[in-house]
Amino acid sequence: MMASQQWADDDQLLAALDSALRTARAVPREFVEAGKAAYTWHSIDAELAALTFDSTVQAAELSAVRGPEASPRYLTLASTELTIELEISSDAMVGQIVPPERGQVEACPASGPAVTVDIDEVGCFVIRPLPTSPFRLHCHTGQGIDVLTTWITL
Repeated sequence: MMASQQWADDDQLLAALDSALRTARAVPREFVEAGKAAYTWHSIDAELAALTFDSTVQAAELSAVRGPEASPRYLTLASTELTIELEISSDAMVGQIVPPERGQVEACPASGPAVTVDIDEVGCFVIRPLPTSPFRLHCHTGQGIDVLTTWITL
């Protein structure tokens, strides 16, 4: 179609070429949706660990009795296969899985890259720096246990 046209204006030709290149580079909407759906399902086999204890809730209940404390925050998240205990300070998150075993844990924030750290033989791990947005922990143990926590906001 372009070969049959006479181009007297270079700007017109460049605009037509730019439009053609943009159209060729555009990713079909269906591809984008399929990619997002595939990522959403990448952890479908992971068991969900729900929040069972949060020290800030207990502290709020006790604040009428005691003054405010500057202590770390403690969280416990549990599934049928694994319990994840966390101590969150101002600069790090120290955790332990029960029953203890080696593996890896990923801190997957809502925004930004995931951080993966090793879990040692007694089930302990440290994540630094703390995620700055809501995040989930995805634990993979050497015995094949795969657990994903609910969203955590610090």
